[in-house]
Amino acid sequence: MPILGRRVHELRVEDHDTAISWRILYRIDPDAILVVHWFEKKTRTTPRLVVTLCRKRLAGYGRG
Repeated sequence: MPILGRRVHELRVEDHDTAISWRILYRIDPDAILVVHWFEKKTRTTPRLVVTLCRKRLAGYGRG
């Protein structure tokens, strides 16, 4: 997910029984995999609040 950093990725989880779509945002570091946030996806774009929250969490963890 380039908006959050070069090693930040988005895992998409679809629940076809309930039509719910989940997103898990994570960063891969040399020594760890950091799960930054997960949320229910309701629109095509990632909510601004989620982006802001993830940026704060990643800044607190370090650039890695």
